[in-house]
Amino acid sequence: MKKILVLHTGGTIAMHENEQGSVTTHLVNPLYSTIESLSTIASVIVDDYLNLPSPHMTPNLMVDLAERLKERVREDKLDGIVVTHGTDTLEETAYLLDLLLDWDIPVVITGAMRSSNELGADGPHNLIASVRVAESDQASGKGVLVVLNDEIHTAKNVTKTHSSNIATFQSPQYGPIGIVTKRGVSFHHTLATRETYPLTKLTKNVALLKTYAGMDNSILEAISSTNIDGLVIEAMGQGNIPPSILPALNELIKRNTPVVLVSRCFNGVVQDTYAYEGGGKMLKDLGVIFTNGLNGPKARLKLMAVLEQTTDHTNLQDAFLK
Repeated sequence: MKKILVLHTGGTIAMHENEQGSVTTHLVNPLYSTIESLSTIASVIVDDYLNLPSPHMTPNLMVDLAERLKERVREDKLDGIVVTHGTDTLEETAYLLDLLLDWDIPVVITGAMRSSNELGADGPHNLIASVRVAESDQASGKGVLVVLNDEIHTAKNVTKTHSSNIATFQSPQYGPIGIVTKRGVSFHHTLATRETYPLTKLTKNVALLKTYAGMDNSILEAISSTNIDGLVIEAMGQGNIPPSILPALNELIKRNTPVVLVSRCFNGVVQDTYAYEGGGKMLKDLGVIFTNGLNGPKARLKLMAVLEQTTDHTNLQDAFLK
């Protein structure tokens, strides 16, 4: 029987609803009753590592989590890992772990949209499905996976798409790479490439800015004055920005501050298509770095990681096309 670590970090999956209808943290993790029922699937060990609402997660805590997982793998000779996590920042933690962990051991991140004592609580089922995936031979070598609602997603592509629906986690354009059924775990495709960065700390300050109609230069000027190491811009459409913010953007680029472009759209990638002022073609010529489909929060984490290794513009652009 395989040895699977279930490591808890908190979130709704570990919370309960009080008499006033508010969801709060719980001193005793309600998933312990579910853990007992997993003995027929795997030999499960538990690590009550954190008990935080996911908006309290930070990149440094995510790096610490990666180090904790490395430590547990060394000490316990694990065959797989399941991390329970709040859903608000789940995709960010999953993606950063995917960038930091260079191994083939299955790592599955899961959570819940309903707390433990709400009608139709989804936490126990998601935990069971995640352990089944972590125990599966097919999950090996696929990077960090996200499992909720009987779907298996890659950390790179998955995102939270609904504020409350239990089917919130989706992978735009690509869909899930597998499913969990009563009969077993089934994968039907996988990522073409994986990338890892052997880091033990993140020291770079990277900002994320979303564009909007009528945006003026003052916001970008204010962000630039904070001595940032990099900036990610969520542009409109295929990668276009209001021309009013070009002066501040030009100043950042002159200071050799990397500027990474993503789309604020749910689907699609940024391209150097439009040649008007503020259009993607103009931004590409200025030296803005284009991405290959990452969303804003993930592009920010990736830029933080890549900047620990290089500040060369060509190397940065190559990294973001993977």
